[in-house]
Amino acid sequence: MEYLVTMTTRVPAGTPEAAVEDIRAREAQRAAELARAGQMLRLWRPPLQPGEWRSLGLFSAPDGASLEQALASMPLRIWRSDEVQPLATHPNDPALGGSAGSEFLITMTISVPPGTPQQQVDDTLAREAERARELATQGHLRRLWALPAAPGVRRGLGLWRAGSSAEMAAVVDSLPLRPWMAVETIPLTPHPNDPAGR
Repeated sequence: MEYLVTMTTRVPAGTPEAAVEDIRAREAQRAAELARAGQMLRLWRPPLQPGEWRSLGLFSAPDGASLEQALASMPLRIWRSDEVQPLATHPNDPALGGSAGSEFLITMTISVPPGTPQQQVDDTLAREAERARELATQGHLRRLWALPAAPGVRRGLGLWRAGSSAEMAAVVDSLPLRPWMAVETIPLTPHPNDPAGR
């Protein structure tokens, strides 16, 4: 099973810089070990506020207890809090492919307007699946997962790639489900411990 983990680190005031650097070096080493073991798949940095340490990690583990064991083994955990989001398989998930550009994590919440004929819903979902395949072939859609949602609502999390934020917005606007979709976009930058960069 895959998990998206938001990791927020708060170094206690007064911690010597040498101690911080030592733990960061051990964190990088442990991240490399988790990547070799297939437990850490990706690591990114979302936009940060001054003085904030936050990373987004894509992890693989058989269950929540195994994930917690991996997270607890990371040296920065002494100063870090983790928010775990389990990810389910999405029917439109493409294989992880390569292309140039920046990466974005996009949460999509789809609410079909009440009274929409079921045939229209089915047709739109079919066109969405076809468009997802096209965008995957073009290298824009890298991964897609289903998220837990309330009855009557669909939620998905996508890893996307585009040349700019404007291009990413245009790609999302091209989705057939866009009129029924609320979107939250997080631009990502490479993390020095990202397994994909090794």
